[in-house]
Amino acid sequence: MAEVAVWTSTIPTEVGWVDESVLDAGELARAAGFVDPADRWRYVVAHVALRGLLAGRLGVAPGAVEFVREPCPMPGCGGPHGRPAVAGVPGVRFSLSHALDMACVALADSDVGVDVEAGAVAGAGVARRLGRVLHVRERAALQALPEAERDAAFLGCWVRKEAYLKGLGTGLAGDVSAHLVGLPEAFVPGNAEEGPPGWALLDVPVPAGYRAAVAVRGAGRPEVRVRAVGPVNSWARPPSWPPPPPG
Repeated sequence: MAEVAVWTSTIPTEVGWVDESVLDAGELARAAGFVDPADRWRYVVAHVALRGLLAGRLGVAPGAVEFVREPCPMPGCGGPHGRPAVAGVPGVRFSLSHALDMACVALADSDVGVDVEAGAVAGAGVARRLGRVLHVRERAALQALPEAERDAAFLGCWVRKEAYLKGLGTGLAGDVSAHLVGLPEAFVPGNAEEGPPGWALLDVPVPAGYRAAVAVRGAGRPEVRVRAVGPVNSWARPPSWPPPPPG
């Protein structure tokens, strides 16, 4: 049975100090491309935190973590833009997502994807505008809900979808409507087993205004440990692996 650990944390809104020297050339170039200083800050802090967590898992310095891209699994592609991975360490899988001032990192021993989105970004009426891109059964489940619940339910379904596609390694380039991931259990109780064969999809508790989910490849329902920590730039001392259970 798979095990996945998920860290959730806030990104401080005030731009402060983090050790950007641990980032590689690609990360620094991506950071330099942001026009909004706040977006750049969020990107830098989240990626420094990811390196800190991986460094704690691997027993190396954060700057020594070398990232590579696996081959894209889409038919006829195979280009070097699949899942991110740690060079030379096939047994450690990870995924990072951040939205506004919220960040999530998932670490597992099998393919994993995590996604977090902010409801404020989605805006009102998102289910009406974007619901057509979902699987036909997901659209039907949305329509069966009271209208007042549909936007939140759509966002919850969307993070499950993105988490799964990130775990696959295709990202949104994959056929979004072809994959059934289901609505969050908060809206459709008892659908925990609904989803792609060989994968488990679980909703991750995050503060009000956000939705998050994690997808992990493996037989059965995995053991999931969610650990909410302080501001993400306080992860300078990586937690031990595996993290203690929440609470």
